[in-house]
Amino acid sequence: MPWLLLIIAGLLEVGWAIGLKYTEGFTRLWPTVGTLAAMVISLGLLGVAMKTLPVGTSYAVWVGVGAVGTAILGIVLLGEPASAGRLISLGLIVAGIVGLKLASPL
Repeated sequence: MPWLLLIIAGLLEVGWAIGLKYTEGFTRLWPTVGTLAAMVISLGLLGVAMKTLPVGTSYAVWVGVGAVGTAILGIVLLGEPASAGRLISLGLIVAGIVGLKLASPL
């Protein structure tokens, strides 16, 4: 269960990272409300997951899921470049996340 909560927290991190773009500097009400809600829930779930999982593993996985998801949505939604180097780098982050899961005692 803590791993599921951690992945959901990471996905919510993607939501608030992308949401920041749509708040236009926190000048748009509903994107700002959604972004702030995603931030609070994401951090809350991270905290719950850290009750059981090691802090280093939890934080690294949370950031990794957020980074990979945000980069992918940046490519898909915002027209950012999808160069081979970027995609290989994202694959390496995913490999690191999987490695941390496999090396975790839980």
